[in-house]
Amino acid sequence: QVQLVESGGGLVQPGGSLRLSCAASGRVWSITTMGWYRQAPGKQRELVADITTGSMITYGESVKGRFTISRDNAKNAVNLQMNSLKPEDTAVYYCNAVGHFVDYWGQGTQVTVSS
Repeated sequence: QVQLVESGGGLVQPGGSLRLSCAASGRVWSITTMGWYRQAPGKQRELVADITTGSMITYGESVKGRFTISRDNAKNAVNLQMNSLKPEDTAVYYCNAVGHFVDYWGQGTQVTVSS
């Protein structure tokens, strides 16, 4: 099993920035890809960004150029720097890790972009 703990959500004004962090524990040696997904009310969960152990990165189309994902393999952590936030970025953000073809999820952290 892998446990994921997120931090860093909150309320921010449009155009502002937030940084999300996620720390993994447990069977961390099994993890390949780590990333972030989000789910807004009434919508399906969608990929925000993910990164492999070899640092291959994928971004969702709506966040390209504004969000940056990074990974610290020594600390088993993944971070998401979110800049130029928009009201449509409001959602619950979930940390994800893939290990031995199993998906693990954090509890989610709320990000609200509003004036």
